[in-house]
Amino acid sequence: MIAYIKGIFEEITEDGIVVEAGGVGYGIAVPPALASELTQGEEVKIYTYFQVAEDMQKLYGFGSREDRKVFTRLLKVSGIGPKLAMSIMGAVPTDELKLAVITGDVKSLSRAPGLGKKTAEKLILELKDSFDASELVTSGNETQGAPLVMNDAFSEATQALMALGYSSSEAMRAVRKVEAREGMTVDDVLQEAFRQLAAF
Repeated sequence: MIAYIKGIFEEITEDGIVVEAGGVGYGIAVPPALASELTQGEEVKIYTYFQVAEDMQKLYGFGSREDRKVFTRLLKVSGIGPKLAMSIMGAVPTDELKLAVITGDVKSLSRAPGLGKKTAEKLILELKDSFDASELVTSGNETQGAPLVMNDAFSEATQALMALGYSSSEAMRAVRKVEAREGMTVDDVLQEAFRQLAAF
C-alpha cells in the first residue's frame, strides 16, 4: 500500500494532479477542492488510496488521513466504487458528509453527481454507526479556539437547526461560523447561527 506521496506539486490534470517525488511524476485523482488549494512548485503531502483492478491501477489522493478514512468507508457500501466515492467527497465536505449520514440527510448527499436517492439511503443505512456527532463539533470549533465544554451547546444548536428544517450542511456551516465564547448557551449559539444563515 502507498500510504502517502510527499513531493512537488507540478500540475493539475483532467482528473487530478501530478506530484513529482523521487524523480517520478505520480498522477493522482483528487477532489477538485484539494487541487484548487495547492500551489504549483510547492511541496505537498497527499494521503493516497491505491486501486488495483484487472485492467487498471489508479491512485486517489486526499489532504488528510481522515478524508482518506472516510473514502475507504464509502467504498465498503455496496454499489459505491472509487469513482463515485470521489464524486461524493468532491461534492460534500467531509464533516458535512458525516453529519448527513448521522442525521439521515439524503438531500445533502444527493448533491454528488451520480449518487441517486436509493444509493444515498443505502450509504446512510450502512455507515450511520461509523461516525460520532460530537467529533464534528469538536473538530470545527477547536480550530476557532472553542473550549471543549462548549461542544454540547454547539452540537445541540446544530440539531435544533436541522429540526427547524435546515439541511445538515446548512446547519453545520452556520454553527461553524459562530465565534465561540466562554459560557455560551444553546440559545446564544442559535442566535449567532441565524445571523450566519441570513447571510448565506
